[in-house]
Amino acid sequence: MEILGIGSRVNHPAFGDGVVIEIDIAAYKVCFIQYGIKDVGKGYTAWEIIEAIEYTDSVSFSEAERSLMKILENYSDISQEIELGDKWNNGMMILRPSDSGLKDKEIPIDTFFHKIVMVRDRLRVMEQRINSSKLTDEEKVNLQQYITRIYGSLTTFNVLFKYKNDHFVGDRGTK
Repeated sequence: MEILGIGSRVNHPAFGDGVVIEIDIAAYKVCFIQYGIKDVGKGYTAWEIIEAIEYTDSVSFSEAERSLMKILENYSDISQEIELGDKWNNGMMILRPSDSGLKDKEIPIDTFFHKIVMVRDRLRVMEQRINSSKLTDEEKVNLQQYITRIYGSLTTFNVLFKYKNDHFVGDRGTK
């Protein structure tokens, strides 16, 4: 029987995705995204081990924290702070209608940027939920293709992001 180390990621049939946060004599303490912390016996075999971390007698808090943050980012609505590019700070977006009799609409760029980031984060959550659902592989692929196209449509807004690794990425295939 393999002993999982702190930070191991698992998928429990009843509780879903979780991460081992503590190891007792007979059980693991596992933090499940939707159900909180549960004790699971060390002999339990019905779960899927997504990522096994080697067991050691000690583990630093930062290692466990990194593993837990990775799970929370991937499978929940919790997201990291995304920064607006410096050149846009305190900027204003102006929407000007073609009819000169109509008034312009001014929106602070940081407000608009925040909404774009929320769309991206919600797409990521939807993507994770699709991937962990009981849909057939064909259904998952079809839905994933729609999400990829949505990301591609949003690449116009990449100019607003401070860091390139926060950019939207669409389908990179040749058309």
